[in-house]
Amino acid sequence: MSDLPDRRLNAYRTDLAEERLRGVVEASNYVSGSPGLICVPVVQLRARPELECGTDTELLLGETVHVLDTSGGWAWVKADFDGYVGYVPDYAISPVVRSLTHIVTAPRTFVYSEPDLRFPTVQALSMGNRIAVIDERDTRGTRYFLLEGGQAIIANHCAEAGAPLSGDYVSIAARFLETPYLWGGRSGFGIDCSGLVQLSMMMTGRSAPRDTDMQAKGLGTEISHDDLRRGDLVFWKGHVAIMEDDKTLLHANGHTMSVSREGLEDAIKRIGWLYDQPTGYRRP
Repeated sequence: MSDLPDRRLNAYRTDLAEERLRGVVEASNYVSGSPGLICVPVVQLRARPELECGTDTELLLGETVHVLDTSGGWAWVKADFDGYVGYVPDYAISPVVRSLTHIVTAPRTFVYSEPDLRFPTVQALSMGNRIAVIDERDTRGTRYFLLEGGQAIIANHCAEAGAPLSGDYVSIAARFLETPYLWGGRSGFGIDCSGLVQLSMMMTGRSAPRDTDMQAKGLGTEISHDDLRRGDLVFWKGHVAIMEDDKTLLHANGHTMSVSREGLEDAIKRIGWLYDQPTGYRRP
């Protein structure tokens, strides 16, 4: 069959496809999927159920998915937030969708075994992770949120779910400066260029497509180089950067292997030898 839908946003195989694609693609069976919840801080989503397969994107603790199939230790899922389709290890999915009350707002933070910073850490969490707070406690002047099992997290590293941090996603992106670059990354532990745009916008209550080509086609409106201002996006083939002001940009990039700040004209000159000139500018 020719002109098949984008496999990143449409779930289909010869044996199985999502119900909404009935009549669009041929498959032996069609399913609507069952709800699931990501139950680990960060999990890589892949195009194939193989550890050797590169990462397309990542899903974060507390994000919801629709599980289309499970087999051989893998779950084939579609993310509810951005519609991305792929495979994650089945241990990363909980079948029970719990009520999650808060979202992590620090780029990175820790969960402690008890509400005391001197106690052992249980795990590290990323901005965008969603948690269920059941109580709170004050220890030596530091406020903690209590989680299941008596575990605790620093309260001022969290906000109520559904409460945007601010209207300025650029200030959120700047908090990731020096975060390692990671292809397919979408967390405070490692992030790529389009992941930085998407996660920063998500924290301000805005949605954005996941990949650079998707953002270049449909995020906001097209503008010219001369109109650039804070918050605008600059696109190259396979890359996107966020304007911090009319002359400086922020981007997760393979040159520094981190989120860094760079002059716009310097970036255009440096990137040009490999990826030519910018392909476009957009105002989200």
